[in-house]
Amino acid sequence: MPEKIIRDPVHDVIAFRLERPLDALLFKLINATEFQRLRRIRQLGLASLAYPGADHSRYSHSLGVMETARRMLGQLGRSFQIDEGDLCTCIAGALLHDLGHGPFSHVFERVVDIEHEQITLQIIQDPQSQVHRILSEHDPSLPEAIARLLTFAPKRTVFCDILSSQLDADRFDYLLRDNLMTGSRYGGFDLTWLLHALTIDQGSFRLAVSQKGVSAVEAYLQSRYHMYRNVYFHKVVRTAEGMVRLALQRAKRLAVQGRLNWPGPEDNLYKALLGRRLSSEEFNDLDDVSIQHCLKLWTTVDDPILAGLCRGLIHRKLFKTIDLTALDAAAARAAADRAGTIVSEAGGDPAYDLFFDEPSDTPYEMYDGQSATVDILVQDRAGALTSLAQISPLPQALNRQLMFRRLHVAEQFRDRVSAALGTISRTNPS
Repeated sequence: MPEKIIRDPVHDVIAFRLERPLDALLFKLINATEFQRLRRIRQLGLASLAYPGADHSRYSHSLGVMETARRMLGQLGRSFQIDEGDLCTCIAGALLHDLGHGPFSHVFERVVDIEHEQITLQIIQDPQSQVHRILSEHDPSLPEAIARLLTFAPKRTVFCDILSSQLDADRFDYLLRDNLMTGSRYGGFDLTWLLHALTIDQGSFRLAVSQKGVSAVEAYLQSRYHMYRNVYFHKVVRTAEGMVRLALQRAKRLAVQGRLNWPGPEDNLYKALLGRRLSSEEFNDLDDVSIQHCLKLWTTVDDPILAGLCRGLIHRKLFKTIDLTALDAAAARAAADRAGTIVSEAGGDPAYDLFFDEPSDTPYEMYDGQSATVDILVQDRAGALTSLAQISPLPQALNRQLMFRRLHVAEQFRDRVSAALGTISRTNPS
């Protein structure tokens, strides 16, 4: 039987030998309707407004996570016996882990109050979905096995760690992929050596890394820090995401009031914004194209707030940024409240002409005995485990919250607000 090849910018050749049952299953899943939808979901949402090359999709990322999981399990399989059923469940789970991401990913989730993890489980477990049927034809127990793996039931194992941990296939791929596609050069690290250093602690059946991999892990952790600081929390990216959120919230309000001309009450985006539960088939109709089409249509509606936000997004006329990071939380909030008053006095609407943003992330999470994300463990030649934080000074340095405090203001009010706050305005590049 033929070999199917996908050329990938990160992993180069991703091959499927169709005479192998697992490879045949994976290739069928890739061609399922629900997985093909991910081609129409951009991995980084609106990041291309800051990094023009960042138009890659959840589809390519999901392929990359699958390939990374295959490589991880291949490396571990050299030293440990891995059950074929567990291998299949883990790799298929890696491929399907992002099925539930909606348009513009996390922005859309917050507006319609859904969690992509729950939608992913819904699609995998729905007998009407193509993904479910393909999985069931391979093994009737496989959909539930993947669902259990994605929810860490009944307990965490090395297979759970490969899908979700501080050393998982998801993070490995998105850092390298996002780094490459943005051209930022902040997120590079030696994946090949890191994978070569992976091992399994047989006592807990959890993922660990050998001592020879410590330097590779340190480089990986630094890349994660820099990608959050310079790409994921970039002010233009956060501005655009905030404006999409405001536009969708405004559209939702107008729709509830019957003041927005929708294609019809059965339109799937309309139902999602109003909080109605969508079937797997209906959810499959939602993608970035759905939102972008609406944003374009809404540039001409008779509501000046919605039209203004949509024109700004379509033509990249974004809000301007005032950096408040030097202020403590209380002072920053007070400055944001003052800015709202200034905008209101100038004839604007503080609910839609500005927003306060406080993105944060902890680049390295120390294990506290309760968190689902465990510390990275290093195994010495005798098999003893030690926390990475006890070997390397880097985890302690990174175990601090990376955070920005910013005020994003409609351009016509930026100078007035900046002057009143006595703050140096750091505006978005044109």
